[in-house]
Amino acid sequence: MTRHGAPGSAPTAGRGRWRDLRRLLLYTAKRLLALFVTVVVGVYLTIVIANMGGQVDDLRRVQIRSEAAEAARADPAFQDLSPAERNELIQRQVALEVERLRLDEPFLVRSVDYLQRALRLDLGRAEQMHSDLGSRAVRDIIVERLPATLLLFGTANLLIFFVSVFVALWLSRRYGSALDRSVVALAPTSAAPAWFYGIFLILLFAFVAPLLPAGGMVAVPPPEGRWAYALSVVRHLLLPVSAMLLSQIFISIYSWRTFFLIHSSEDYVEMARAKGLPSRLIERRYILRPTLAPIVTSFLLMLIGLWSGAIILEQVFNWPGLGSLLFQAIGHRDTPVIIGGVVIFAYLLAATVFLLDILYAVLDPRVRLAGGRQ
Repeated sequence: MTRHGAPGSAPTAGRGRWRDLRRLLLYTAKRLLALFVTVVVGVYLTIVIANMGGQVDDLRRVQIRSEAAEAARADPAFQDLSPAERNELIQRQVALEVERLRLDEPFLVRSVDYLQRALRLDLGRAEQMHSDLGSRAVRDIIVERLPATLLLFGTANLLIFFVSVFVALWLSRRYGSALDRSVVALAPTSAAPAWFYGIFLILLFAFVAPLLPAGGMVAVPPPEGRWAYALSVVRHLLLPVSAMLLSQIFISIYSWRTFFLIHSSEDYVEMARAKGLPSRLIERRYILRPTLAPIVTSFLLMLIGLWSGAIILEQVFNWPGLGSLLFQAIGHRDTPVIIGGVVIFAYLLAATVFLLDILYAVLDPRVRLAGGRQ
C-alpha cells in the first residue's frame, strides 16, 4: 500500500504547489491592476486641480504676454518700430510660446497627454524651479530630493517598528506593571502628528538648549570628509526622527502588546508551557509568528499615514525632501513639479499598499487568494 501510494503523492503535491502559485500570481495581478487604476485617478485629479480645470492657462497667457513685452522693450531695435509693428512682434512671440506650451489646444486633450506622460515619469520641465545643479527637468529635481525623504522616513519607520515589537513583547510578559500602565496612559499622545512634536523639539533642543540643529540635512557649509559629513547628517536626523518616534511609538507599543497578550492566553500556548518549552521559543513560535500579519498590517498603515504628513514635517524641519519640494512648488504654482511630486508620492503609497497585500497573503494562511481554498 505504501509503495503504490508513494508515486502518486509527488505529482499531487506538485499540482498543489502550482495551484497555489497560480492563485498568488492571479491575486497579485488583480491587486496591481486595482492599485494602478487608483494611481491613475489620483494623478488625473491632481492634474485637473493643479491647473484649476484649465484656468491656470489664462494666467499663463497673461504671464507669457508680460514676459514677451518686457523682452521686446529690452531690445534697442524695438524702440524704432511703430506701435503696430511693436504689437505684431509681441503677438508673434506670444503665439510661438503658446504653441510651444500647447496652450492653444483644449485642456481636456492636454490633461490626458499630461496623465500618460506623468505615469511614464516623463515629467517635463519646471516652470519656475530648478535643481541645485541648475537643471529645469522635473525628473532631475525629484531625483535630487527623493533620497533625503527615503533616508528620513526609512530610518524613522524601521526604528519605530523594531523598538515597538521588542518593547511590546517585553511588556506582554509584565502585564499590569508600572511601565505597562505608563505606556497605556501615554498611548493617546499619538493622536498629535509628528510635526506638532517637531515644533516643541526644535524649541527645546535648538533654542532653549542649543544641542542640535533646528533644520536642514547637513551643516552649511558641508563638512569635508565622509565621516564628518555622515555625522552631520545624523545630528540633523535626530530631531525629525524623534518627532516621528514620539508621534507613533506609544500607540504602536500599546497595540502590538495587546496582540501579544491575546495570543499568549491561547490554549496552544498554555500547552507549550505545560510541555516545558523554553519561553523564548514559545514567544517566537507561538506568540510572535501568529501576530506577525496584524503587526505588519498596522505598521504599513502607519507608514501610509506618515507619507501623507511628509509635506508639513519636512517643511517644519526644513528637510530637503519631496515634501518640502511639493510645498515650494505649490507656492510657486509650478504645475509640472506639483504633478511630478504627487506622482512619486502616489507610486510610493501604491507600493506600500501592494506590499501590505502581498505580505498579508503570505503571512496569514487564512487569507483566500483568487477565491480559492488555502
